[in-house]
Amino acid sequence: MAESIIQKKSFEFALEIIELYRQLQDNREYVLSRQLLRSGTSIGANVEEASAGQSRKDFLSKMSIASKEARETQYWLRLLQRSKLVDIDVTNQLSHVNELIRILTSIVKTTGEQL
Repeated sequence: MAESIIQKKSFEFALEIIELYRQLQDNREYVLSRQLLRSGTSIGANVEEASAGQSRKDFLSKMSIASKEARETQYWLRLLQRSKLVDIDVTNQLSHVNELIRILTSIVKTTGEQL
């Protein structure tokens, strides 16, 4: 089966988050970096689980979790940006997570209407 756009984008985003995590660790930012790593990589993991969903309801549940994780990731990124705890620009990651949120919201809405 071909990889979907959301699978590809969420995987690439997870790689970005891992790189950002490394930069944050190098800057001795340990607490927010772990939160960000957990939520940012969880998006793609839930998308992958959804792609193997046993039913439409199961698919919807996993995509909804991915959407929530994306929103949590957005929160941590905004907090990093506004708090200025570290001097690292997260504008790209914010842009990418906002795109993921739009795609996931659309998937959840469309799937929910089909139930």
